[in-house]
Amino acid sequence: MLLGIDIGTSGSKGVLVDRRGLVELRVERPHRVSTPRPGWAEHDAETVWWADFVAIARELVAAADGEPIEALAVSGIGPCLLAADADGTPLRPAILYGIDTRAGLEIAELEAELGAATVLERAGSPLTSQAVGPKVRWLMRNEPRVWRDTRMLLMASSFLVHRLTGRYVLDHQSASQCVPMYDLMAREWAIDWAESVAPGLRLPELAWPAEIVGEVTRAAAEATGLPAGLPVTTGTIDAWAEAAGVGVRAPGDIMIMYGTTMFLTQVLTAPSPQPGLWTTCGTWPGTYTCAAGMATSGAVTDWLRALTGGDFGELVDEAARVPPGSRGLLVLPYFAGERTPLFDPDARGMIAGLTLTHQRAELYRAVLEGTAYGVRHNLEAMAAAGGHATRLVAVGGGTKGGLWTRIVSDVTGLSQQLPADTVGAALGDALLAAEAIGMDTSTWNPIITTIDPDPVRTAHYDPYYRHYRTLYESTRATAHFLAAEQHRAAG
Repeated sequence: MLLGIDIGTSGSKGVLVDRRGLVELRVERPHRVSTPRPGWAEHDAETVWWADFVAIARELVAAADGEPIEALAVSGIGPCLLAADADGTPLRPAILYGIDTRAGLEIAELEAELGAATVLERAGSPLTSQAVGPKVRWLMRNEPRVWRDTRMLLMASSFLVHRLTGRYVLDHQSASQCVPMYDLMAREWAIDWAESVAPGLRLPELAWPAEIVGEVTRAAAEATGLPAGLPVTTGTIDAWAEAAGVGVRAPGDIMIMYGTTMFLTQVLTAPSPQPGLWTTCGTWPGTYTCAAGMATSGAVTDWLRALTGGDFGELVDEAARVPPGSRGLLVLPYFAGERTPLFDPDARGMIAGLTLTHQRAELYRAVLEGTAYGVRHNLEAMAAAGGHATRLVAVGGGTKGGLWTRIVSDVTGLSQQLPADTVGAALGDALLAAEAIGMDTSTWNPIITTIDPDPVRTAHYDPYYRHYRTLYESTRATAHFLAAEQHRAAG
């Protein structure tokens, strides 16, 4: 048996998988993101990451019922910044990935010091809210007592690996998002820049996601119920683990992840840094990826569900009866700013075209359509960067019900494949664990469904998409003014 456990934005998941890649048991634990101030997004590593891991691990081990467990891989949200002391004890809540936009000043400073073009060329990605480096500098400036005691820079996966094995190690893919501290072309830490950003901090060792880096210690075994000596891989960020779990590994393959946020990752054979996207190391040695991500997607649907009442099943059924275009509604889904390709943390959500006749069904469909326009915007940016899509694979909880994926195919004009299991990154973790000990995973999780676009609907959506693009440009100044007012009100 193989174990895979993932710490996500709004919940953690684990799977117990046999050698054929069949899931014997899946376990989920919901949790929430802490947002103590506008633009901040945090997780408590002890009460969220570690507590979820322990509970899930114990349940999966019990379900194995004595069957030998051969390897474990973990993944988690990222890139994140968890400041820890010399023992790996967290010193403050983890600062999350690009949805946390607190380090705007530090981004501008580092761009001025290092040069935006130079950073893009060497690190592969621009300095944005996704980058770890500016958040390290924010921590130094704003919480000097925490920084004084900081001895480790951890992410969700590396925190768990350290807690389980004692190793201070990070995978190359995650490290390549610690902009500007990693040299993408050299595939190693950029020591000079790292010293400038995080003076005196010892950086973790580097390994690949499917490498065995240690074994579960006796202390960790007592805490988690895992067998002592169980091999543990380096692990990686959840989106890349999820892509591995659905067979996205050939050049031109793109995964679209329907979750709290929308995320896209495409496999490349060579890096092609672009200012509106992230270029990173891939999951396997010798590969690279081009990545894109929206700041919100499922988070907005959940907001609307909570605001209007009902459950997702009712909302989907109602929205499915609304014609394309939501009877003249257009949504900018920038409720937490926007990541690629805008990189605008002060963008704001907008619902245009509202009348007294619109109901929650039209609003819900318009939100789904707004995220689909965002997907199309990102796919066009990827294509302009030379990353032409040859195959799209859809994953995540948002694929259930079929409406959201159908809207995305109609808006983009592209087919999407659905695998047999869209459980998420945890299955990808199990696959990486299997590969780490030499198992053949080529038959795991086959494609079972293809969603093809309707050309008539695509033509109907085309003018909506054009207005989606111009609506942001024409209202950007207003959005920035309102964002400033929100920041001021929050103190």
